[in-house]
Amino acid sequence: MQSMVNTFTDTPHQEFNVPTSIRHRLHSTRQFACSSTLSSMLLTATLAACGGGGDSTTLAAATTSVITTPSATPGPTPVTTPVTSPVTTPAVTSLAAGYKLAKWAAQMSVTYPTECSMTIVSNGQPNHALDAYYLQPPIGSYTTVVATAPQSGMALVVVPYTAGTVSTPMTFNICPTKASTTTATTGGNIGIMISGPALFNATEGQNGRAAALTDNVSYSFKDGSGSTQTAYFIDSCNGHPTPNLRGSSYHYHGLPPCVTAQVDTAGGPSHIIGIAADGFPIYGNKDLNGNAVPLAQLDACNGITSATPEFPGGVYHYVLPEGVTGFQSSLRCYSGTVTPMQMAALKSQGICETAGETAGKAPAGTKLPRRTWAVGPGSTMSAKDRRADFRAA
Repeated sequence: MQSMVNTFTDTPHQEFNVPTSIRHRLHSTRQFACSSTLSSMLLTATLAACGGGGDSTTLAAATTSVITTPSATPGPTPVTTPVTSPVTTPAVTSLAAGYKLAKWAAQMSVTYPTECSMTIVSNGQPNHALDAYYLQPPIGSYTTVVATAPQSGMALVVVPYTAGTVSTPMTFNICPTKASTTTATTGGNIGIMISGPALFNATEGQNGRAAALTDNVSYSFKDGSGSTQTAYFIDSCNGHPTPNLRGSSYHYHGLPPCVTAQVDTAGGPSHIIGIAADGFPIYGNKDLNGNAVPLAQLDACNGITSATPEFPGGVYHYVLPEGVTGFQSSLRCYSGTVTPMQMAALKSQGICETAGETAGKAPAGTKLPRRTWAVGPGSTMSAKDRRADFRAA
């Protein structure tokens, strides 16, 4: 205090002494322009020296001279920059690592042009055995109706299977994401299996009026050597030839045991057996512990998110249930994105109907040939249905 106030007396007309620097400021500005903090400190010192009281006149003078401060001049309004959250893009996960673990058939070409794309070239022929004959809608010279499909009512003829040689490339997005809405599958190609052929949905015939596996029928006959042959509409691998491609290509309508037998073991989990058009993988019906996946756990598209051998951290994938012959035997819709261009390309690779399918329906009251008939020279089969030895003699 002594440095701040040299003397302070009770004499009414005697002023207290202040430092030169402050007195100079008083004389030049005629009032203190110092900060309110300094004024408060000086006032506190004055009151302390006076014992908290003193001459009222001197106190008034001190108050007037010391604590008067100029009104604060408003400064510029600070500019507040709003804080915005950064725009983030959902993480894209490539499924390439899992697909590279799949056991693609040797006759297929599988490449990965980018992290998010996979190109498959296949001629549509499986790497497992096929039947020698199939029941199909009338094709070319094969017009003798021998059976009728029980649900669709399609007229069926016996046709020997002839493998095609045309290879078709397909590119898949293997960084798929689930779309906001599902897309219904069509009656044609909806994916490629590791064995080479395509996977179709469950429907058969125009407008999907029947489930293919429920529409199955067989027909037995004797070939030119006298051996009994049986032609099925759907074979034991849950597949058959594609009719509008003249039977030269093959596809599945459900879980193919001929394919799962190549990659799965008894009591073990299902492995990748294909890829759907939207890029999500296709599996058999067993979970990671080897237990059958309940149908109730699958969504409307036969999909589920769970761990698999190729994706132990979990992945969304489609399940082909075992023993199901209805419309849930295959994918009813896509959970991912499928463009109209993709849909058109898929349909161009074959559908489960023929241009004359309706005309090929067996008319009411049609008398079908007897169950056993000979094929080959001297057979009762019409000449136009027999190609020399019908590929059996």
